[in-house]
Amino acid sequence: QVQLVESGGGLVQAGGSLRLSCAASGRTFSSYTMGWFRQAPGKEREFVAAIRWGAGSTYYADTVKGRFTISRDNAKNTVYLQMNSLRPEDTAVYYCAAKRTVLLNTQHTTYDDWGQGTQVTVSS
Repeated sequence: QVQLVESGGGLVQAGGSLRLSCAASGRTFSSYTMGWFRQAPGKEREFVAAIRWGAGSTYYADTVKGRFTISRDNAKNTVYLQMNSLRPEDTAVYYCAAKRTVLLNTQHTTYDDWGQGTQVTVSS
């Protein structure tokens, strides 16, 4: 059974940085794709970034490209989302998700397992 536990959210001023962590357990993730999604109040869940665990290849939403970086640490079984130059519109609950295939996809409905989410609030 896959377990994903996010941490690292919080309150930050615009222009600041945060690093989110997603500790993954329960499987060998080398053939998985890991994603970060976010959901703001009243809005649909949207794709942020994804990484193929084995190959390390990454993909980003246009809204975060150049500001956010997704990475993984094989030894710690952890996926990270480094968020720089944060904006008030980045405020949302951020979720880590796992997909049991290397086929990278931005649709949240195609991901199999989810963490509980961590709140990120960016003040102006």
